[in-house]
Amino acid sequence: MSGIVILGGGECGVRAAFTAREHGYLSPITIVSEEIGMPYERPPLSKPDENGGTEKSICSAGKFADKDITLLQATEAIGLNRTNRKIVLSTGAELQYDKLLFATGAFPRKLTCLGGERAMTFRTASDATAIYGRAQQGAHVVIVGAGLIGLELAAVLIGRGVHVTVLEYAPFPLGRNVPQPLAKRIVDRHITEGVSIYCNAEVKHITDTHVDLVDGRSIPADLVVAAVGVLARTDLAKVSGLETNNGICVNEMLRTSSPHIFAAGDCANVSMKGAAGQRFETWQNAQNQGDIAGRNMTGDMAVLAGPVWFWSDQFDLGLQAVGQTSEAPSAVRMGTDGSEILFYLDSAGKLAGAAGLGIGNAVAKDIKLAKKLIEASVTVDAELLCDSNTNLKKLLRPASAR
Repeated sequence: MSGIVILGGGECGVRAAFTAREHGYLSPITIVSEEIGMPYERPPLSKPDENGGTEKSICSAGKFADKDITLLQATEAIGLNRTNRKIVLSTGAELQYDKLLFATGAFPRKLTCLGGERAMTFRTASDATAIYGRAQQGAHVVIVGAGLIGLELAAVLIGRGVHVTVLEYAPFPLGRNVPQPLAKRIVDRHITEGVSIYCNAEVKHITDTHVDLVDGRSIPADLVVAAVGVLARTDLAKVSGLETNNGICVNEMLRTSSPHIFAAGDCANVSMKGAAGQRFETWQNAQNQGDIAGRNMTGDMAVLAGPVWFWSDQFDLGLQAVGQTSEAPSAVRMGTDGSEILFYLDSAGKLAGAAGLGIGNAVAKDIKLAKKLIEASVTVDAELLCDSNTNLKKLLRPASAR
């Protein structure tokens, strides 16, 4: 009997399966996961809890059984027959599908320099176990890439007594995702804690004991970790004739060029409102797109909408951002607790994005309210946003009622 088949046992795929059940889908649902063990959340791998724990299950085996969802572990989809709607598995078995979801995620980019194969990658629970196992107190670890994941890992390791050096090819860390004023505060904190950060750094050669740079510098390294981004997993989709371009191309309802096949999460390149396709590599996006895909595979017509939100924890600093934050900020709010929030207005004066940094969850409430203001297309006075006494919740009301 055919049903829904989901390729990928991460946050997105699991969310899609449970959403389909919640919307009354009664036919079989099967998740095909290449990993061994129950599905887990990825953020804790680089953001350990207060006890140092890095593994957090998405749900228990009992919940899969309760919802009659089959989880195939250590199994890979190696073939797709779109005409007969069949998936061929690495075990030799075949699965018939009515609807198919690619939630295959992404895989880490590898270093192409001489000796690049010596660098470990940081994506899975097994990667985390291997890295934390080797990065013992007093060890010298070099992290190539000063994005969010690279710096989160650096913060964890320096706190465990490891000597950490971060190498960034670009002129400044976090340039892709984080507004520069906040990025500078995060980098300054890393330096204060003892992390060495080198920008405009190009790796020439990785040996068993050192990382040699093009400029002649040589850095001691017992372990090298590559944190230089990820690539969407599109191999099976591509050879099966689905449209791909930096991901599996989908519309606002996450439907691919084949009407019975969907894609969501890190592997999906989404075209929304006529704009060019985009990929969103965030935990919140995996959940959101999983919900949309799960609903639409049951016959719904839900459309992906709303601003993208993400967060990062480094030392005791909490970073949160939502929406478009690539231009110069329209307003800056400084809190009495040292927190800082940047607000971004569009040409019509409507809030388009916000990013904040503070101790712990100091900015969480205001970023959540900023998200609501963006979704409500509220026109906001920049001076009000600058004032730390302004209650953002009140700005959601009509101007006449404030």
